[in-house]
Amino acid sequence: MNCLWTKVLNKSRLCFLAASTRPAARLLHVGQRASLTKAFSSRDVEVFAELTGDTNPLHLDPDYARTTSFETPIVHGVLINGLISAVLGTKMPGRGCVFLYQEIRFPAPLYVHEEVLAEAEVRKIKMSFAFIAVTCSVKDKVVMEGEVMVMMPEEQQRN
Repeated sequence: MNCLWTKVLNKSRLCFLAASTRPAARLLHVGQRASLTKAFSSRDVEVFAELTGDTNPLHLDPDYARTTSFETPIVHGVLINGLISAVLGTKMPGRGCVFLYQEIRFPAPLYVHEEVLAEAEVRKIKMSFAFIAVTCSVKDKVVMEGEVMVMMPEEQQRN
């Protein structure tokens, strides 16, 4: 008999919801993937520059950017990397994970208003740590790639 019916049928009996009534967290597995997409606006880049103090004109000044090989402002690499943090913190492993290590490369620029796909795939799990390959791309152009290590939330760790 579930807790609700126990309360209705026998008012004097106390009924406590056990932790097991909470939906079970899905354990991570090798090959598991998650992703999100985002197009950064000029305002996103400006706000990031204000928050961090990274006011490099390559990101903010179209006139300056025209004098470079990029020809137009590019999105901060760390802002792109923030998408990976969003995938890891909200989708996989999700709530409670801790980002411990990363090794990333930026093989091509991301321009303002380009829609970028941020993807993560679990490559290895060792004890409470997940090793995850990450990529950010615009169509066939990879703008960021690398590997990260996260500590999984306790409810996703295998016993």
